Amino acid sequence: MLPFAYPWLLLLVLIPLALLFWEIFAKRKLKIHFPLASQTKSLSRLQDPLKANLHRIFIWAALFFMAIALARPQWKWQEVESTSEGIDIVLALDTYRSMDARDFNLDKRPVSRLTVVKKVVADFISGQFGNRIGLVVFGQYAFTQSPLTLDYDYVIHLVKQLEIGMAGDGTAMGDGLGLSLKRINESTGKSKVVILLTDGRNNFGKLPPQNAAEIAKSLGIKVYTIGIGTQGRSFVPGIGYVKLDLDVETLQAIAQTTGGKFYHATDSQALQEIYDQIAQLEKTQITETQYEVKKELYPYFVGLALLLLFLEMVFSATWLRRVI
Repeated sequence: MLPFAYPWLLLLVLIPLALLFWEIFAKRKLKIHFPLASQTKSLSRLQDPLKANLHRIFIWAALFFMAIALARPQWKWQEVESTSEGIDIVLALDTYRSMDARDFNLDKRPVSRLTVVKKVVADFISGQFGNRIGLVVFGQYAFTQSPLTLDYDYVIHLVKQLEIGMAGDGTAMGDGLGLSLKRINESTGKSKVVILLTDGRNNFGKLPPQNAAEIAKSLGIKVYTIGIGTQGRSFVPGIGYVKLDLDVETLQAIAQTTGGKFYHATDSQALQEIYDQIAQLEKTQITETQYEVKKELYPYFVGLALLLLFLEMVFSATWLRRVI
């Protein structure tokens, strides 16, 4: 049954019903018989009783639909509250120039570390369901690329737009972690995780990584750290061969302090497996609400009523034309 905005106006439906009752029962009793009335029947084109009353039926039906229209029938999509399992995750990614080192392979060809990171992180995001994802980029500076959101396509688009040096020439690991903590602490989720990825050591910024780790611990936020890059020297375009300067000790300390875990990826497959493992983290409930949507149906009933009135006018002047 359709819901109505003004259901009490449905009482107007009684008007055409009352007219129908009057026509069928009450009016019949009030008929006046004339002796010569039978002779006038030949003058009428409406010998059929249905034809004689069809124009009234049009009017009654039009009044019926108009009464329904006044009550404003609506089609509603009810408000639905759904609960799904999920966590809040902020991805903190290093874009310092060392991320341009060509010691990783993708489709059997050497590519930069950042190229592989972008692909693996995009795959990680696309595999999420119910987890809100945020993105923080750090180099010499740290900034929020995306707040926590369920719009995975949007975050993936931003990940694909990442470029070497977009956050400056340096590695402010502590600032990147600190900003990530600030963004995720603003959320209402019960389970919060930061996944910090870098290939170097903290050499810029105001907040030491160890202090950021203590802040994360006090907030109850786990930090999973990922160090990437092969051991030894790697080629960086425009610079030449450089040796990996990954601060494993600091990354391990951050993870241990916050209850997270440290990973080291030396190739594309290892990095993929690391994100797959992190995807199995504990989950909490996130409630999403779909709001009620209404569609007004009264224009259709008004249209029907007007159509019936138009047909009554046309037929009364032609097929249902009365002589007497």
